Amino acid sequence: MGKRAKRGKTATLAVPVAGRVAIGAVAAAALGYGLLSHPANVQSIPKPSVHQVLAPSAPAHVATPVLASAPPPVPIPVPKPQVETPKAAEGPGRFVRHVVDYVSHQTPGTVVIDTGNTFLYLVLNDQQAMRYGIGVGRAGFAWSGEQTVARKTEWPDWRPPADMLSRQPYLPRFMAGGPGNPLGARAMYLGETEYRIHGTNKPDTIGKRVSSGCIRLTNEDVTDLYERVKVGAKVIVLPAPAANPSQGAPPDAAFRSPDPAPSSNRPPATNAQVQSSRPKMAEAE
Repeated sequence: MGKRAKRGKTATLAVPVAGRVAIGAVAAAALGYGLLSHPANVQSIPKPSVHQVLAPSAPAHVATPVLASAPPPVPIPVPKPQVETPKAAEGPGRFVRHVVDYVSHQTPGTVVIDTGNTFLYLVLNDQQAMRYGIGVGRAGFAWSGEQTVARKTEWPDWRPPADMLSRQPYLPRFMAGGPGNPLGARAMYLGETEYRIHGTNKPDTIGKRVSSGCIRLTNEDVTDLYERVKVGAKVIVLPAPAANPSQGAPPDAAFRSPDPAPSSNRPPATNAQVQSSRPKMAEAE
């Protein structure tokens, strides 16, 4: 075969191959255009949710924590309740104020002063009274009778009367109320007299006869009595028994004073009897 014939055959075989390549290119272009023009046909891959991401694909095994044995709790000490001691403990034990059996027909709130036994009774009812230890007038200054509480004063001032200053010129003419004042924390003035129920800065004188006629209590007791007694309350001062040197000290706390004598047998408030020829005077420490 000649060279011309071989060239013709080669050209004939080359045409179909080029056509196939062209057809394949057109088909690929058409497919790409179809995918771009129809995106809905392409399925998107859903993204996992937060719970799906956090949730493990397989159940995880969590080990139980091992707790170390803690020491037993230390008990907290509870403070013991404080017991209040009697306020009048400065004086002898029998003079500590307390409620006692006391038969009386006096009105509750009446004050009865047992000079002989150095006790003051505040009537609570017809069967009981609050009892206080007191200091009373010394020999020659005791008195008895019935008075009323005319007024009350806290931390009273003290002005010694002229008769007292003549006997004790070293006394101050005036002393303002306060802890150092002889009248103490409270004073209850009896009628129009110079007698008072008052406190004292010398609690060791309770149970003794050392005053000029006034009735004294410890500052703690007179403050307690001051809150209980009203202005206008009746005050009955019983006469002291005749002194007997052989008897010594007054009876012990077991003694209970009888009910005061009926009003008809007692001097009226304006005639309180003073067992002394000296005039009434304020008390000096």
